[in-house]
Amino acid sequence: MHLVSLPNKILQCSNRQLDLSTPHVMGILNVTPDSFSDGGQHNGKEQAVKHALQMIADGATVIDIGGESTRPGATPVSIAEEIRRVVPVVEALSKYDVVLSIDTSEPEVIRAAVNAGAHIWNDVRALTRPQALVTAAELNIPIIIMHMRGEPTTMNNLDQYKNVTSDVMHELQQRVDAALQAGVQAKHIMIDPGFGFAKNAQQNLKLLQELYQLKAMGYPILSALSRKRFIGEALGGADAQHRAVGSVAAHLMSIQQGACMVRVHDVKAMSDAIKVWNAMRNA
Repeated sequence: MHLVSLPNKILQCSNRQLDLSTPHVMGILNVTPDSFSDGGQHNGKEQAVKHALQMIADGATVIDIGGESTRPGATPVSIAEEIRRVVPVVEALSKYDVVLSIDTSEPEVIRAAVNAGAHIWNDVRALTRPQALVTAAELNIPIIIMHMRGEPTTMNNLDQYKNVTSDVMHELQQRVDAALQAGVQAKHIMIDPGFGFAKNAQQNLKLLQELYQLKAMGYPILSALSRKRFIGEALGGADAQHRAVGSVAAHLMSIQQGACMVRVHDVKAMSDAIKVWNAMRNA
């Protein structure tokens, strides 16, 4: 495996900063009834805030709040419903010392969330929705651009690649270029290869093996493979609740290849793993 250094970069998130030369844990907060791993568990403001505070205590420096599931075949929700789910949680968590990321593709949702105190736009559709590019430029906040083909309802039929890593990089670059042309600042862009989105198990594993190649694009990398199906398959068919150790191992492999942020369900386990990794690195 190629060992790659993390970026010597500060990500400015409104009045907060993330030093990307050390790995960050992004804790997943799904305020949805139907997410693939934890749907319904934090589906309400009080449960969501309680879970977020636990993740912060466990070592998360970023909380990623999502009001719409993007699992394969997920049912779309209205913009009004997504705002109703997300904004009260943002308002409550904005009082704490943590960076808030919003997992949405809707410009209206991210505008409402930023007004409530959110810092980062995490868009699995890579700013392809109407007005998304212009909104990203106007908000002037960090943007995470993820690789996906199609929509969650169709992506499983779109996993034909000549070379998965180079194809993902090429398609990601097209979206990055579109963002830059729209006025998004390069210093605000992060990239995510989109593990599990329009990729089969072998393609996900190959992408993980070659993740270091994405460093050539010049942007900080987010790795988001927590409890994904290909982790379960690599473990011999483990269900989502029994993929924590496999997810931590794969995320550490991502960090060793230059990913400076990992998006996880199991924050304490991941934070502990990073502490050991940092101790080894600094020995």
